Amino acid sequence: MTSSMWQFSKRAAALKSSAIREILKVTELPDVISFAGGLPSPNSFPIAKIKQAVDDIMDSDESFNALQYGPTEGYKPLREWVANLINQREKTHLTIDNVLIVTGSQQALDLIGKALIDEGTKVLVETPTYLGALQTFTQYEPEYVSIASDDQGLNPDQLSDEEAKSANFLYTIPNFQNPTGRRLSEERRKKLAEKAKKNNLLMIEDDPYGELDYQGHRLPSLISFAPDNTVYLGSFSKILAPGMRLGYVVGPVEFIRKLVQLKQAADLHTPSYTQHIAYQVIKDGYLGSHIPKIRELYKTRCQFMLAQLDKYMPKTVRWTKPEGGMFIWVELPEHINSTELLAKAVKSNVAFVPGETFFATNPKKNCLRLAFVTVPEERIEKGIKILADLIK
Repeated sequence: MTSSMWQFSKRAAALKSSAIREILKVTELPDVISFAGGLPSPNSFPIAKIKQAVDDIMDSDESFNALQYGPTEGYKPLREWVANLINQREKTHLTIDNVLIVTGSQQALDLIGKALIDEGTKVLVETPTYLGALQTFTQYEPEYVSIASDDQGLNPDQLSDEEAKSANFLYTIPNFQNPTGRRLSEERRKKLAEKAKKNNLLMIEDDPYGELDYQGHRLPSLISFAPDNTVYLGSFSKILAPGMRLGYVVGPVEFIRKLVQLKQAADLHTPSYTQHIAYQVIKDGYLGSHIPKIRELYKTRCQFMLAQLDKYMPKTVRWTKPEGGMFIWVELPEHINSTELLAKAVKSNVAFVPGETFFATNPKKNCLRLAFVTVPEERIEKGIKILADLIK
């Protein structure tokens, strides 16, 4: 069958393969030191615990439910677990009607795009912001408005009332943001929440990294300051395993109902099997002992990479110093184009993600993202030295 036998929709026809993704295919080669992939460390996967959970489910009456179709909203005990978690942590008053289980929080972004964006809809984003959100939202043809950000993250003082009133929603990652690793201060969270309430602005709070605070000290989420103005996204990908494809959306009941309708049309429901496994693993408080091990592993890798940046990089290069998460954001001298630098780095068997892809508007070409959690220390040092030599 040839392409002349069908016609793609305008939306599909407008999609382009990323040139950077083509370059980054080489990261699959064993000799390449890749700081590119935003992947959790396989060393953090609780393999034995998951295997035991599978055995327990398959040896019980729950095996039939785990292998059967399930409700679109998700497995009821897992939804109750999520509601209780947020209530205890954020002093909210959620019920399971406020919770939808999704096939990874990336699906949540797609459902939100379908629910809230028409052609020309104004969407507020950080500067820079998560590439996966931009890829998803852009399909629905919004008009992006980038809110000025600094080393402390999004600056609520730079968000005008007019911008807040005219936008349909604000998308933000307050905790150890992808790509910068920045965390929004509690003071800025309060200011942002007050601005949202004042201007009837909906905030999409994406929080895949909140549990990865190296000190184990969470800041209050935006949903705790403005529950009626916040849709909160959480994920099991960074604290259990991304291959399970499990995330959740927490929000006002009427909003969740609309996402349920959209999800029914997309995939009927999130896989029952992985929902049952996740609940079996976490129901008795396992994450309380598991997450600190992930934090310690990531903290060690982060501190080691920061030390190598200090050791090898020229003084003209700046970078963030994250207190959690998986990423370091590097700013090069203005005259260096990080996409051109990537092409040279790949020839030296080092890869990273150029920063311009993370900007909704006015991309900066002298930035890049480094991911450190999957790279052993000796390869971190070797890779940073190669990168520094290329920059020099």
